[in-house]
Amino acid sequence: MKTYTITVNGNVYDVTVEEGGQGSAPAAPKAAAPKAAAPKAAAGTQGGVKVNAPMPGKILGVKADPGQAVKKGDVLLILEAMKMENEVVAPSDGTVASINVSVGDMVESGDVLATLN
Repeated sequence: MKTYTITVNGNVYDVTVEEGGQGSAPAAPKAAAPKAAAPKAAAGTQGGVKVNAPMPGKILGVKADPGQAVKKGDVLLILEAMKMENEVVAPSDGTVASINVSVGDMVESGDVLATLN
């Protein structure tokens, strides 16, 4: 068996996949209950909607401020990964409750970058 950690729409899941022998049907993954992703830095105010890092990388820019109203798809942060700039966007309409990273920070996949209300 192999265990993987997978992030889907901001929810982190531990998934165990059983390896089948030759001639057997592929085993279906068994998903465990979602586990909370640990924030990289503690923030004073946390919102109910977490914005997680989709991949490891370096924060190149912070485009939103706490208290700012955002719409779904608005750019919150710029994340550099594999020499490419990736936009981290708001998953829903709301107000930015916290930005948990600064320009130059290195983040891992699943780290909480920001929260929204």
